[in-house]
Amino acid sequence: MLAALAGCSADTTVAEEPEPSGTSSSATGTATDPGESAQPGLDPAYAVDAPGRFKSLPRTADIVVQTQETIDEDTIAAIEALDGVAAIERLSLLQVSIENRVLDVAAVDPATYRRYAPRELPQNQEIWDRVAAGELAVGKAVAKRLPLDDDDFVALTSEVPPIHLGVKAPQITNAVDAVVNEKWGEALGATPGNALLISTGLTAPDAVVKPLAKLLPEDTSIERLDAVARYGLDPDAVQTAQVVGSLSDAIGVFTYRPIGGGRIAPDPAWVRTHISTQSVPILGDVTCNNAIFPQLRAALEEIVTAGLADEIKREQYAGCYYPRFIAGSTSLSNHSFGTALDLNVPGNLRGTVGEMDRVVVSIFKKWGFAWGGDWRYTDPMHFEMARIVRPG
Repeated sequence: MLAALAGCSADTTVAEEPEPSGTSSSATGTATDPGESAQPGLDPAYAVDAPGRFKSLPRTADIVVQTQETIDEDTIAAIEALDGVAAIERLSLLQVSIENRVLDVAAVDPATYRRYAPRELPQNQEIWDRVAAGELAVGKAVAKRLPLDDDDFVALTSEVPPIHLGVKAPQITNAVDAVVNEKWGEALGATPGNALLISTGLTAPDAVVKPLAKLLPEDTSIERLDAVARYGLDPDAVQTAQVVGSLSDAIGVFTYRPIGGGRIAPDPAWVRTHISTQSVPILGDVTCNNAIFPQLRAALEEIVTAGLADEIKREQYAGCYYPRFIAGSTSLSNHSFGTALDLNVPGNLRGTVGEMDRVVVSIFKKWGFAWGGDWRYTDPMHFEMARIVRPG
Protein backbone atom coordinates (compact mmCIF):
# COMPACT_ATOMS: atom_id res chain seq x y z
CA MET A 1 0.00 0.00 0.00
CA LEU A 2 0.46 2.43 0.45
CA ALA A 3 -2.04 0.38 2.28
CA ALA A 4 -5.20 2.22 1.44
CA LEU A 5 -6.58 -0.69 -0.49
CA ALA A 6 -5.79 -3.36 2.03
CA GLY A 7 -8.69 -2.27 4.19
CA CYS A 8 -11.16 -2.39 1.35
CA SER A 9 -12.79 -5.42 -0.23
CA ALA A 10 -16.07 -6.86 -1.36
CA ASP A 11 -15.78 -9.61 1.22
CA THR A 12 -17.55 -8.74 4.47
CA THR A 13 -17.21 -12.13 6.15
CA VAL A 14 -14.96 -12.32 9.19
CA ALA A 15 -13.59 -15.76 9.96
CA GLU A 16 -13.18 -15.03 13.64
CA GLU A 17 -15.22 -12.20 15.16
CA PRO A 18 -13.44 -10.18 17.87
CA GLU A 19 -15.29 -10.02 21.14
CA PRO A 20 -14.80 -8.63 24.63
CA SER A 21 -14.04 -11.35 27.17
CA GLY A 22 -16.84 -11.52 29.71
CA THR A 23 -19.72 -9.17 30.49
CA SER A 24 -19.60 -9.02 34.28
CA SER A 25 -20.22 -5.67 35.93
CA SER A 26 -18.58 -6.74 39.19
CA ALA A 27 -15.49 -5.12 40.61
CA THR A 28 -13.21 -7.27 38.47
CA GLY A 29 -15.41 -7.76 35.41
CA THR A 30 -15.19 -6.26 31.95
CA ALA A 31 -17.23 -3.38 30.63
CA THR A 32 -20.77 -3.92 29.47
CA ASP A 33 -20.80 -0.83 27.23
CA PRO A 34 -18.96 -1.12 23.87
CA GLY A 35 -16.07 1.30 23.66
CA GLU A 36 -15.57 1.61 27.42
CA SER A 37 -11.92 0.86 28.08
CA ALA A 38 -11.01 1.48 31.71
CA GLN A 39 -12.25 -1.62 33.51
CA PRO A 40 -12.82 -1.92 37.27
CA GLY A 41 -10.09 -3.96 38.93
CA LEU A 42 -7.33 -3.01 36.46
CA ASP A 43 -4.07 -1.65 37.86
CA PRO A 44 -3.44 1.83 36.37
CA ALA A 45 0.31 1.18 36.71
CA TYR A 46 -0.01 -1.07 33.64
CA ALA A 47 -2.03 1.35 31.51
CA VAL A 48 -0.83 3.56 28.67
CA ASP A 49 -2.58 6.44 26.97
CA ALA A 50 -5.72 5.45 25.06
CA PRO A 51 -5.00 5.40 21.32
CA GLY A 52 -7.91 7.63 20.30
CA ARG A 53 -9.86 7.42 17.08
CA PHE A 54 -8.22 5.49 14.25
CA LYS A 55 -7.28 7.96 11.53
CA SER A 56 -4.48 6.12 9.72
CA LEU A 57 -4.68 3.83 6.72
CA PRO A 58 -4.36 0.08 7.38
CA ARG A 59 -1.11 -1.54 6.29
CA THR A 60 -0.22 -5.07 5.28
CA ALA A 61 1.86 -7.08 7.74
CA ASP A 62 4.17 -8.80 5.25
CA ILE A 63 7.26 -9.71 7.31
CA VAL A 64 7.95 -10.13 11.03
CA VAL A 65 11.53 -9.86 12.30
CA GLN A 66 12.73 -10.97 15.74
CA THR A 67 16.22 -10.59 17.19
CA GLN A 68 17.77 -11.36 20.58
CA GLU A 69 18.67 -7.73 21.32
CA THR A 70 17.16 -4.31 20.73
CA ILE A 71 17.39 -3.31 17.07
CA ASP A 72 19.41 -0.08 17.04
CA GLU A 73 18.42 3.15 15.35
CA ASP A 74 21.05 2.92 12.60
CA THR A 75 19.77 -0.51 11.60
CA ILE A 76 16.18 0.73 11.64
CA ALA A 77 17.15 3.61 9.34
CA ALA A 78 18.93 1.24 6.97
CA ILE A 79 15.91 -1.09 6.83
CA GLU A 80 13.57 1.83 6.18
CA ALA A 81 15.78 2.84 3.24
CA LEU A 82 15.57 -0.58 1.56
CA ASP A 83 13.75 -0.74 -1.76
CA GLY A 84 10.35 -2.30 -1.15
CA VAL A 85 10.01 -1.36 2.53
CA ALA A 86 6.88 0.78 2.80
CA ALA A 87 6.51 0.95 6.59
CA ILE A 88 7.96 -0.44 9.82
CA GLU A 89 6.39 -1.05 13.22
CA ARG A 90 8.67 -1.59 16.22
CA LEU A 91 7.53 -3.92 18.99
CA SER A 92 8.85 -6.45 21.49
CA LEU A 93 8.37 -10.21 21.28
CA LEU A 94 8.85 -12.51 24.27
CA GLN A 95 7.75 -15.90 25.54
CA VAL A 96 6.08 -16.81 28.82
CA SER A 97 5.36 -20.30 30.11
CA ILE A 98 1.93 -21.07 31.56
CA GLU A 99 1.27 -24.58 32.86
CA ASN A 100 3.92 -26.05 30.55
CA ARG A 101 2.58 -24.14 27.55
CA VAL A 102 4.67 -21.45 25.86
CA LEU A 103 2.85 -18.28 24.96
CA ASP A 104 4.36 -15.92 22.36
CA VAL A 105 3.53 -12.39 23.50
CA ALA A 106 3.82 -9.13 21.55
CA ALA A 107 4.25 -5.95 23.61
CA VAL A 108 3.04 -3.13 21.38
CA ASP A 109 1.99 0.47 21.06
CA PRO A 110 -1.78 0.01 20.52
CA ALA A 111 -2.07 3.27 18.59
CA THR A 112 0.30 2.19 15.80
CA TYR A 113 0.35 -1.62 15.94
CA ARG A 114 -3.39 -1.67 15.17
CA ARG A 115 -2.66 -0.54 11.59
CA TYR A 116 -1.30 -4.01 10.83
CA ALA A 117 -4.11 -6.04 12.42
CA PRO A 118 -6.13 -8.27 10.07
CA ARG A 119 -9.51 -7.61 8.51
CA GLU A 120 -11.62 -4.96 10.28
CA LEU A 121 -9.65 -5.00 13.54
CA PRO A 122 -7.74 -1.71 13.02
CA GLN A 123 -11.03 0.19 13.29
CA ASN A 124 -12.32 -1.73 16.34
CA GLN A 125 -11.79 0.95 18.98
CA GLU A 126 -12.73 -1.20 21.95
CA ILE A 127 -9.95 -3.71 21.33
CA TRP A 128 -7.19 -1.11 21.38
CA ASP A 129 -8.67 0.83 24.28
CA ARG A 130 -8.66 -2.39 26.30
CA VAL A 131 -5.07 -3.23 25.41
CA ALA A 132 -4.03 0.34 26.29
CA ALA A 133 -5.87 0.05 29.63
CA GLY A 134 -3.76 -2.99 30.51
CA GLU A 135 -5.82 -5.94 29.30
CA LEU A 136 -4.72 -9.00 27.36
CA ALA A 137 -5.79 -9.74 23.75
CA VAL A 138 -5.56 -13.32 22.45
CA GLY A 139 -7.08 -15.51 19.76
CA LYS A 140 -10.09 -17.62 20.70
CA ALA A 141 -8.15 -20.89 20.51
CA VAL A 142 -5.50 -19.56 22.89
CA ALA A 143 -8.17 -18.21 25.25
CA LYS A 144 -9.59 -21.70 25.69
CA ARG A 145 -6.23 -22.95 26.96
CA LEU A 146 -5.57 -20.18 29.47
CA PRO A 147 -5.98 -21.00 33.19
CA LEU A 148 -8.36 -18.12 33.88
CA ASP A 149 -9.84 -17.45 37.30
CA ASP A 150 -13.52 -16.69 37.80
CA ASP A 151 -13.00 -13.05 36.82
CA ASP A 152 -11.00 -13.82 33.65
CA PHE A 153 -7.60 -12.95 35.10
CA VAL A 154 -4.50 -15.05 34.35
CA ALA A 155 -1.01 -15.00 35.85
CA LEU A 156 1.54 -14.79 33.03
CA THR A 157 4.49 -15.03 35.44
CA SER A 158 4.94 -15.14 39.20
CA GLU A 159 6.74 -11.78 39.17
CA VAL A 160 3.76 -9.69 38.04
CA PRO A 161 0.09 -9.48 39.05
CA PRO A 162 -2.49 -11.40 36.99
CA ILE A 163 -3.64 -9.69 33.80
CA HIS A 164 -7.25 -9.47 32.72
CA LEU A 165 -8.29 -11.18 29.48
CA GLY A 166 -10.08 -8.36 27.71
CA VAL A 167 -10.35 -9.37 24.05
CA LYS A 168 -10.53 -12.51 21.92
CA ALA A 169 -9.53 -11.62 18.37
CA PRO A 170 -7.41 -12.97 15.49
CA GLN A 171 -3.69 -12.18 15.68
CA ILE A 172 -1.42 -10.91 12.93
CA THR A 173 0.71 -14.02 12.74
CA ASN A 174 1.21 -17.47 14.21
CA ALA A 175 4.31 -15.98 15.86
CA VAL A 176 1.99 -13.99 18.15
CA ASP A 177 -0.40 -15.70 20.58
CA ALA A 178 -1.19 -12.65 22.69
CA VAL A 179 -0.87 -8.87 22.69
CA VAL A 180 -0.20 -6.54 25.64
CA ASN A 181 0.80 -2.90 25.85
CA GLU A 182 4.40 -1.75 26.32
CA LYS A 183 4.13 -1.30 30.09
CA TRP A 184 3.10 -4.92 30.48
CA GLY A 185 5.97 -5.89 28.19
CA GLU A 186 8.42 -4.05 30.42
CA ALA A 187 6.99 -5.74 33.53
CA LEU A 188 7.29 -9.13 31.84
CA GLY A 189 10.93 -8.54 31.00
CA ALA A 190 10.61 -8.04 27.25
CA THR A 191 13.68 -6.82 25.38
CA PRO A 192 12.60 -3.39 24.11
CA GLY A 193 12.29 -3.11 20.34
CA ASN A 194 13.65 -6.56 19.51
CA ALA A 195 11.10 -7.10 16.72
CA LEU A 196 9.68 -5.41 13.64
CA LEU A 197 6.60 -5.71 11.49
CA ILE A 198 7.40 -4.71 7.92
CA SER A 199 4.97 -3.73 5.20
CA THR A 200 6.34 -4.10 1.67
CA GLY A 201 3.57 -2.24 -0.12
CA LEU A 202 3.47 -3.24 -3.78
CA THR A 203 6.73 -5.19 -3.55
CA ALA A 204 6.71 -8.97 -3.09
CA PRO A 205 8.19 -9.80 0.35
CA ASP A 206 10.68 -12.22 -1.22
CA ALA A 207 12.46 -9.27 -2.81
CA VAL A 208 13.03 -7.69 0.60
CA VAL A 209 14.05 -10.72 2.68
CA LYS A 210 17.63 -11.13 1.37
CA PRO A 211 18.76 -7.48 1.72
CA LEU A 212 16.95 -7.35 5.06
CA ALA A 213 18.87 -10.37 6.36
CA LYS A 214 22.20 -8.69 5.50
CA LEU A 215 21.40 -5.84 7.91
CA LEU A 216 20.53 -8.06 10.87
CA PRO A 217 22.41 -10.57 13.08
CA GLU A 218 22.77 -14.12 11.77
CA ASP A 219 20.42 -15.56 14.39
CA THR A 220 17.57 -13.21 13.40
CA SER A 221 14.19 -14.81 12.70
CA ILE A 222 12.60 -13.44 9.51
CA GLU A 223 9.11 -14.76 8.78
CA ARG A 224 6.95 -13.92 5.78
CA LEU A 225 3.28 -13.33 6.58
CA ASP A 226 1.86 -12.81 3.08
CA ALA A 227 -0.74 -15.05 1.44
CA VAL A 228 1.85 -17.00 -0.56
CA ALA A 229 3.62 -18.04 2.64
CA ARG A 230 0.51 -18.30 4.82
CA TYR A 231 -1.50 -20.50 2.48
CA GLY A 232 1.36 -22.35 0.78
CA LEU A 233 0.56 -20.94 -2.65
CA ASP A 234 2.88 -21.75 -5.52
CA PRO A 235 4.04 -18.46 -7.05
CA ASP A 236 4.85 -20.28 -10.31
CA ALA A 237 1.38 -21.82 -10.66
CA VAL A 238 -1.08 -20.02 -12.94
CA GLN A 239 -4.54 -19.66 -11.36
CA THR A 240 -7.77 -18.99 -13.26
CA ALA A 241 -10.80 -17.03 -12.08
CA GLN A 242 -13.91 -17.43 -14.22
CA VAL A 243 -16.27 -14.52 -13.53
CA VAL A 244 -19.98 -15.15 -14.17
CA GLY A 245 -22.98 -12.87 -14.14
CA SER A 246 -23.47 -9.37 -15.47
CA LEU A 247 -19.77 -8.45 -15.32
CA SER A 248 -18.47 -11.51 -17.15
CA ASP A 249 -18.12 -9.61 -20.42
CA ALA A 250 -16.11 -6.89 -18.69
CA ILE A 251 -13.69 -9.33 -17.10
CA GLY A 252 -13.75 -12.54 -19.13
CA VAL A 253 -11.32 -15.32 -18.20
CA PHE A 254 -8.83 -13.95 -15.68
CA THR A 255 -5.55 -15.80 -15.10
CA TYR A 256 -2.89 -14.78 -12.61
CA ARG A 257 0.04 -15.88 -10.44
CA PRO A 258 0.34 -15.07 -6.72
CA ILE A 259 3.50 -13.02 -6.14
CA GLY A 260 3.52 -12.49 -2.37
CA GLY A 261 2.45 -9.73 -0.06
CA GLY A 262 -1.19 -10.43 -0.87
CA ARG A 263 -0.63 -9.39 -4.46
CA ILE A 264 -1.07 -11.16 -7.79
CA ALA A 265 0.34 -10.82 -11.30
CA PRO A 266 -2.45 -11.02 -13.92
CA ASP A 267 -1.75 -12.36 -17.40
CA PRO A 268 -0.06 -9.45 -19.25
CA ALA A 269 -2.23 -10.13 -22.29
CA TRP A 270 -5.37 -9.66 -20.16
CA VAL A 271 -3.96 -6.41 -18.78
CA ARG A 272 -3.24 -5.08 -22.27
CA THR A 273 -6.79 -5.72 -23.49
CA HIS A 274 -8.75 -4.83 -20.32
CA ILE A 275 -6.85 -2.15 -18.39
CA SER A 276 -6.08 1.41 -19.44
CA THR A 277 -5.47 4.88 -18.04
CA GLN A 278 -8.04 7.48 -19.00
CA SER A 279 -9.07 10.92 -17.82
CA VAL A 280 -12.35 11.34 -15.92
CA PRO A 281 -14.00 14.36 -14.28
CA ILE A 282 -12.80 15.39 -10.78
CA LEU A 283 -10.21 12.60 -10.41
CA GLY A 284 -8.17 13.22 -13.56
CA ASP A 285 -6.20 10.24 -14.89
CA VAL A 286 -7.22 6.89 -13.38
CA THR A 287 -6.24 3.33 -14.27
CA CYS A 288 -9.22 0.96 -14.42
CA ASN A 289 -10.97 -1.71 -16.45
CA ASN A 290 -11.98 -0.35 -19.85
CA ALA A 291 -15.60 -1.36 -19.23
CA ILE A 292 -15.99 0.87 -16.18
CA PHE A 293 -15.11 4.15 -17.86
CA PRO A 294 -18.43 5.02 -19.58
CA GLN A 295 -20.49 4.75 -16.41
CA LEU A 296 -17.76 6.12 -14.13
CA ARG A 297 -17.43 9.15 -16.37
CA ALA A 298 -21.23 9.56 -16.47
CA ALA A 299 -21.52 9.35 -12.68
CA LEU A 300 -18.78 11.93 -12.12
CA GLU A 301 -20.22 14.27 -14.75
CA GLU A 302 -23.61 14.14 -13.00
CA ILE A 303 -21.91 14.85 -9.66
CA VAL A 304 -20.28 17.93 -11.21
CA THR A 305 -23.62 19.06 -12.68
CA ALA A 306 -25.23 18.66 -9.26
CA GLY A 307 -22.66 21.03 -7.78
CA LEU A 308 -21.11 18.29 -5.64
CA ALA A 309 -17.65 18.03 -7.17
CA ASP A 310 -16.07 19.31 -3.96
CA GLU A 311 -17.50 16.30 -2.11
CA ILE A 312 -14.93 14.06 -3.85
CA LYS A 313 -11.35 14.85 -2.84
CA ARG A 314 -8.96 14.12 -5.67
CA GLU A 315 -5.99 13.93 -3.28
CA GLN A 316 -7.82 11.28 -1.21
CA TYR A 317 -8.46 8.93 -4.13
CA ALA A 318 -6.76 5.57 -3.41
CA GLY A 319 -6.90 3.78 -6.73
CA CYS A 320 -8.93 1.49 -8.93
CA TYR A 321 -6.78 -1.22 -10.54
CA TYR A 322 -4.73 -2.95 -7.86
CA PRO A 323 -4.24 -6.69 -8.46
CA ARG A 324 -4.42 -8.42 -5.07
CA PHE A 325 -6.24 -10.81 -2.80
CA ILE A 326 -8.84 -9.63 -0.33
CA ALA A 327 -6.89 -8.98 2.88
CA GLY A 328 -6.39 -12.14 4.93
CA SER A 329 -7.73 -14.49 2.24
CA THR A 330 -7.07 -16.07 -1.15
CA SER A 331 -10.19 -14.55 -2.71
CA LEU A 332 -9.66 -11.93 -5.40
CA SER A 333 -10.59 -8.34 -4.74
CA ASN A 334 -12.63 -6.49 -7.37
CA HIS A 335 -9.67 -4.11 -7.55
CA SER A 336 -7.83 -6.97 -9.28
CA PHE A 337 -10.21 -6.58 -12.23
CA GLY A 338 -10.09 -2.78 -12.16
CA THR A 339 -13.82 -2.58 -11.41
CA ALA A 340 -13.71 -0.86 -8.01
CA LEU A 341 -12.42 2.45 -6.71
CA ASP A 342 -11.80 4.01 -3.30
CA LEU A 343 -12.71 7.64 -2.60
CA ASN A 344 -12.15 10.06 0.30
CA VAL A 345 -10.21 7.41 2.20
CA PRO A 346 -9.26 9.12 5.51
CA GLY A 347 -12.85 9.91 6.51
CA ASN A 348 -14.37 6.66 5.25
CA LEU A 349 -12.46 3.81 6.87
CA ARG A 350 -13.91 0.33 7.28
CA GLY A 351 -16.37 -0.19 10.11
CA THR A 352 -17.46 3.47 10.18
CA VAL A 353 -20.55 5.29 8.93
CA GLY A 354 -18.19 7.43 6.91
CA GLU A 355 -18.49 10.96 5.61
CA MET A 356 -19.50 10.26 2.02
CA ASP A 357 -22.20 12.63 0.75
CA ARG A 358 -25.35 10.55 0.32
CA VAL A 359 -26.39 12.32 -2.89
CA VAL A 360 -23.01 11.36 -4.35
CA VAL A 361 -23.69 7.80 -3.23
CA SER A 362 -27.11 7.80 -4.90
CA ILE A 363 -25.63 9.04 -8.17
CA PHE A 364 -23.04 6.26 -8.17
CA LYS A 365 -25.78 3.72 -7.50
CA LYS A 366 -27.84 5.12 -10.38
CA TRP A 367 -24.89 4.46 -12.68
CA GLY A 368 -24.51 0.82 -11.67
CA PHE A 369 -22.15 0.99 -8.68
CA ALA A 370 -22.56 -0.79 -5.35
CA TRP A 371 -21.45 1.11 -2.24
CA GLY A 372 -19.42 -0.46 0.57
CA GLY A 373 -21.28 1.69 3.10
CA ASP A 374 -24.27 -0.64 2.66
CA TRP A 375 -22.37 -3.75 3.72
CA ARG A 376 -22.81 -5.50 7.06
CA TYR A 377 -19.29 -4.43 7.94
CA THR A 378 -19.14 -1.06 6.26
CA ASP A 379 -16.47 0.14 3.81
CA PRO A 380 -17.75 3.60 2.84
CA MET A 381 -14.71 4.54 0.75
CA HIS A 382 -15.47 1.69 -1.67
CA PHE A 383 -17.54 1.80 -4.85
CA GLU A 384 -17.60 -1.18 -7.19
CA MET A 385 -19.18 -1.88 -10.57
CA ALA A 386 -22.23 -4.05 -9.84
CA ARG A 387 -23.85 -3.97 -13.27
CA ILE A 388 -23.03 -2.56 -16.68
CA VAL A 389 -24.87 0.68 -17.47
CA ARG A 390 -24.38 2.35 -20.83
CA PRO A 391 -25.03 6.11 -21.03
CA GLY A 392 -27.65 6.96 -23.64
